[in-house]
Amino acid sequence: MENLDVFAIVVEKQSINQAANQLNLSQPAVSRKIMSLEEELGVKLFERVGKRLNLTRAGRICYDYAVQMRDLERELIRGISRIRDHLAPVRFTLGASLTTLQSTLPDLITSYTAHFPETDIAVLTGKTHEIITLVKDKKVDLGIVASQVDHAGIHCVPLFDDHLCLVLPEAHPLLVQPSASMADLDGLPMILFSRGTWYRVLMDEVFHRFSVEPDVKMEIDSFEVIIRLLPSIRAAALLPMSYLRPELLTGSGLKMLPLPELIEAKRTTSLIFTEEAASSGFIQPFVDRARECFSTHDNG
Repeated sequence: MENLDVFAIVVEKQSINQAANQLNLSQPAVSRKIMSLEEELGVKLFERVGKRLNLTRAGRICYDYAVQMRDLERELIRGISRIRDHLAPVRFTLGASLTTLQSTLPDLITSYTAHFPETDIAVLTGKTHEIITLVKDKKVDLGIVASQVDHAGIHCVPLFDDHLCLVLPEAHPLLVQPSASMADLDGLPMILFSRGTWYRVLMDEVFHRFSVEPDVKMEIDSFEVIIRLLPSIRAAALLPMSYLRPELLTGSGLKMLPLPELIEAKRTTSLIFTEEAASSGFIQPFVDRARECFSTHDNG
């Protein structure tokens, strides 16, 4: 009620003239508003004693309600403002290695945007060392990599451990052996991930440790393409467990064969961001969603 607000200011200024100055209205206009409120309520709100305006009993009750109404209105505006700010579009850039982009990012972005639908996320891809540089140079707001990063000025939040698993076409001889080991990979026809990626580095480390030299048929930088090619060329592959969901293998003509040596060779997927970026409003919600998204991520 506009007239109720005007009445409250008159009471607080104890003067129609001063209230008119604050409201940028003429004195007669303020007087008319007070008269209109009195007519609406059917009571007198002021008694004039000389030049002074004294509140009547009804006026005191009316003023108490006017103050409460004003406080409620302010609280309403603050509440709506908080909601509006929360729902305001947020834009940030995420850097991700290609392997992480394929194996991890879809679930995380789906989870995050379900809670923050107004968010616009851009993604830049690169190898892990390139993502670290992008984060340090502030060309991306945060990065997600299949590694733990120990660099000055960069926060690293581990999300989950991952390991490689042997994937074979159905009816492959290794699947019918009583047991399989890394030694069986020596000379085995395989499709490997492209050189220079963290997963390929991990593969090469494992091959070297166990003195294994597979027969490399192809080097490809896409998990999806590897999955589609394996049955047709009758080759094996090492793929991260985080990517090998049951629905992916169903009907693919492929089987998964965990090897103890591979399970022990783990790599940690982490979120990274700078100290400056940590103060951004979207970083902590993204970290929280990532932790929740992967809290039950069991790759062992």
